[in-house]
Amino acid sequence: MRKFLFALALVLTLAPAAQAQTWTIDAGHSGAHFAVRHMMVSTVRGDMGKVSGSITYDGKNLAAAAVDATIDVTAISTRDEKRDAHLKSADFFDVATYPTMTFKSKKVVPGADGSFKLVGDLTMRGVTKEVTLDVEALRPTVKMGNGSRTGTTATTKVNRQDFGIKWSRALDGGGVVVGDEVTVTIDLELIQQAPAAK
Repeated sequence: MRKFLFALALVLTLAPAAQAQTWTIDAGHSGAHFAVRHMMVSTVRGDMGKVSGSITYDGKNLAAAAVDATIDVTAISTRDEKRDAHLKSADFFDVATYPTMTFKSKKVVPGADGSFKLVGDLTMRGVTKEVTLDVEALRPTVKMGNGSRTGTTATTKVNRQDFGIKWSRALDGGGVVVGDEVTVTIDLELIQQAPAAK
């Protein structure tokens, strides 16, 4: 019995940790969206552009997950050509100089019911600041073809002034044309390809 217990303990000690798996962001079924106050009376919403990147996760240890994502802000759209051109200009995103935004995670804080907080560095317009994303629990994995899919939604709020996006105008009687607080929502669909048969 002692030999069996010793052998079992040895196997458990030498057993490899769960292998990290790479999930690729499906750009065609993912999106980054924003919302900001306009003239203190309404909310303008828009799409930031194509989302790409990857998530490394072993399927068990959420705290060890890592995210590396890029958003192509050259395609920013609010469904108004004049406004979109202004947002792409040096007054706002300056897409000619800074065509992308990036996010690289640094820490995951697991929460209740599978949700979690994702802490990382957001780089926008050449400025990097730490932000925290509130992320919903990953949805049940779906098998499709030779791979698997899952998805989630993440939200955060940032102050655009922190990233050097300062343009606005004062309104008569108080307030400004464009608010400083921006709500960001990221919808992700993730793909993991099945390993090739040996």
